[in-house]
Amino acid sequence: MGIAEDLAKQQRSISVAEFFEKNKHLLGFDSPTRGIITTIKEAVDNALDACEEAEVLPDIYVSIRKGGQGAYRVAVEDNGPGIVPENVPNVFGKLLYGSRFHQIRQSRGQQGIGISAAVLYAQLTTGTPAVVTSRTSAKVPAHRFSLMIRTETNEPQVLAHEEVVWDRTHGTRIELEFTSSLAARKRLLEYLKYTSVVNPHARIRVEIDGEAETFERVSAEAIRPPQSIKPHPHGTELGTLKRMAAADPDRPLVEFLVDSFSKVGQKTAVAIAEAAGLAPETRMGTLGAAELKALHTAMQEVHVPPPPTSVCLSPIGEELIARGLEKEFQLDFVKARTRPAAVFSGHPFVVEAAIGYGGRLEAEGSAQLMRFANRVPLIYQQGACAITGAVAGVNWKNYNLSQSGLPTGPVLILVHVASTNVPFTSESKDAVASIPEIEREVTLVLQELGRELKAWIARRERNKQRQDRARAVCAVMPAIAEKVAEIVDKPVPDISALEGRIMRKVVARKRAHDGRVVIEVRNHTDQVVDLTIYDLSPDAGEDAVPAPSFASGTDGEYTRVWNCSLPAGERWQAAYAGTGGGFVDLKGVDDRKKVVLPFV
Repeated sequence: MGIAEDLAKQQRSISVAEFFEKNKHLLGFDSPTRGIITTIKEAVDNALDACEEAEVLPDIYVSIRKGGQGAYRVAVEDNGPGIVPENVPNVFGKLLYGSRFHQIRQSRGQQGIGISAAVLYAQLTTGTPAVVTSRTSAKVPAHRFSLMIRTETNEPQVLAHEEVVWDRTHGTRIELEFTSSLAARKRLLEYLKYTSVVNPHARIRVEIDGEAETFERVSAEAIRPPQSIKPHPHGTELGTLKRMAAADPDRPLVEFLVDSFSKVGQKTAVAIAEAAGLAPETRMGTLGAAELKALHTAMQEVHVPPPPTSVCLSPIGEELIARGLEKEFQLDFVKARTRPAAVFSGHPFVVEAAIGYGGRLEAEGSAQLMRFANRVPLIYQQGACAITGAVAGVNWKNYNLSQSGLPTGPVLILVHVASTNVPFTSESKDAVASIPEIEREVTLVLQELGRELKAWIARRERNKQRQDRARAVCAVMPAIAEKVAEIVDKPVPDISALEGRIMRKVVARKRAHDGRVVIEVRNHTDQVVDLTIYDLSPDAGEDAVPAPSFASGTDGEYTRVWNCSLPAGERWQAAYAGTGGGFVDLKGVDDRKKVVLPFV
């Protein structure tokens, strides 16, 4: 027998499950550490998508518990619409099975690979089946499946199926066990934190070996789910056009163009037919390869309005981005911007960005860059991402920031790309490809935010200078008033009105006189302020008037807390026996609108 015949006996088709079994790194399962993050990412993405399609506020629970022999048990549970029992095996036990692949709209997952790939990864590392529990309504019982994937056929293998009692009225829970490591615990929490920022309508609770953390929602409004649109002529490839024509052979050309493509009306369809040299009434089934190629060329050349974006895209919005960042980072400055919708290769997209400064950010080192695509954090391959390149390409020195590639200092930059077809560099969806239209929009929005930050930094410096001057003046004014009163032998004058004209802030002062400590707060602003006043002192102050709402003493220091609502122009005062020392602080008023004078 010849070599060709011998080789022919060895050749056979390869299922998609077999392919990814040997190339799991393509889907983000290239290491045990990363495997656990990718698994949770895929499960959480599915949960968020399901909740949004049902227009319910997502409540997602993530559990990670250590088992034996280096294995971890991961569970992700949601309150989405659930999955009908007949579809559960295919959704979780068959790669390339899903509901979004043929729809042109923004969604986190489209190929139907992610969660089934996690099932495949689990059975590869531990041989343990996935356990899926789902319920679609309070009127029906929950169904629990134990299943695996037959890699040679890419078909689900159901090991067990039963009806069970479940306390959720609707939702889905998946449990997987695989060999992994919690070395990436910090990155896992970072991923969930970032997910919370760009999904401000979601509540995510995570338990890792008994330690719980909750990322609360900041919006009580469910997201409007994006709707599918027709393909745009400028984004349609020749092979796709041939397939569409073959599926509708009796349709006249103009009618076919109007009914099959987005933003193509009667007049535009006629213009495309004329540009292709074809009669408008030509049946699609009669077009040969050369005519279809001419039609495809005409579709790219004739002007067609951009595809609609208000229906198929769901950007986060400037207000919610800012609220999400403030919740997690307590920034001194934060601004968000959403660019007008744009198009690349017929695919609509929107770029959103935010910039934050100060707060709990690290004062040294490079800026914290947060990249997102369709509300999903991109936490790997930062250097290969077009977003990173666009951020580094901005001249941040023009905006009063130091720069070494990325800007440096206590700076946070968030960039979100929402599109019906995000151009990722690989199947693992870790980085956005270099598309000039996307890079241009990222650059423009960052430059706009940079100007906002520059103006804020300049205002802050001016305010600081004014505050320092006012603080110095007001610090010595009481002493001057006392000396002048002593010289002229008259009572010490009330200088609060003068202080108010100088400060225009909430002013707190602590002083000691004749064995009494007096804390005084004056509201020199034009509005009511709700204050929490903190006092740290070596004096017990048990006779404090008014009595504090909280008082305690440790290590020779005593802490007192008062709460008050102080009208504009009014004064609040507390006193107790003592010699003074320590300090006083105010909460409830912006740092830019308060002055705490040193103890005298």
